[in-house]
Amino acid sequence: MRSLAREGGAVARWDVARAARPGRCAGAGLAGFRDLGTGPVAVGLVPRPAVTLVVEFGDGPFSVVDGSGRRHRGSLAAGLVPPGGARLRGEGVTCVEVHLPPPTAFRVLGIRPAELAGGVVPLDALWGRDLARLREQLWAAPSWRERFALTDAVLSDRSGTGPSADPEVARAWHRIVAARGRIRIGELAAEVGWSRGRLWSGFRSQIGLTPKRAAMLVRFRYAAHRLVAGASAAAVAAECGYVDQSHLHHETVAFTGLTPAALAGDPGVTVDDTGWTDPRPGGR
Repeated sequence: MRSLAREGGAVARWDVARAARPGRCAGAGLAGFRDLGTGPVAVGLVPRPAVTLVVEFGDGPFSVVDGSGRRHRGSLAAGLVPPGGARLRGEGVTCVEVHLPPPTAFRVLGIRPAELAGGVVPLDALWGRDLARLREQLWAAPSWRERFALTDAVLSDRSGTGPSADPEVARAWHRIVAARGRIRIGELAAEVGWSRGRLWSGFRSQIGLTPKRAAMLVRFRYAAHRLVAGASAAAVAAECGYVDQSHLHHETVAFTGLTPAALAGDPGVTVDDTGWTDPRPGGR
């Protein structure tokens, strides 16, 4: 476990930690966030090519307000549709955040990521008593290392509760991630031995996105990481395979409601990126 809290800037009021090594649940990434401030907090959420679980166990209120203004309170599971301006709001926020590649989420949650319809659902509706027990254990644990171990144990125990994705769909997903979204869908279909139509259908029904949309989301995640790291929009557009800078601008606004410059300087995005500096979504 590495503590990533540091002086100054957007992360000054946050203790941010990341698991030092992979756990038993294949592909799962874990990070911890604890608000060190003395008042309410509101931070933007960045869309990611992963199913996101947030297990909160702090003393204060915790909620996520989505792009349509709907408020979701407490621990949650979020699908793959971009949050579109969604923000986390609370006070004394303390949580473990889990990112699951869609094929893994399929098994852990007991439902297909497509069934989340890209929305946000209460995690207790999926995990029931397992969630209540985990929250108590996280609250009592003295370190992030132990909290990550507790969370990983639950993920591992639940990894066989749901169905498995088709091997071809899982392989195609991991290929998109490895290519950082820069792969032609026809080439991808040929690699897994399916027709374009079958791959398209399998992705929609099991992942919840088309292969093209999944590739766009993976590419955007890497681009967002580079923007927050200080790279110019022109350099990021060229590096990540966008047609030009206006193409990057269009997709950044579509995914977040922010321009590339605003995204790079948003305090909440900076905090989020501090906890997830590995730009290989789903590859942890």
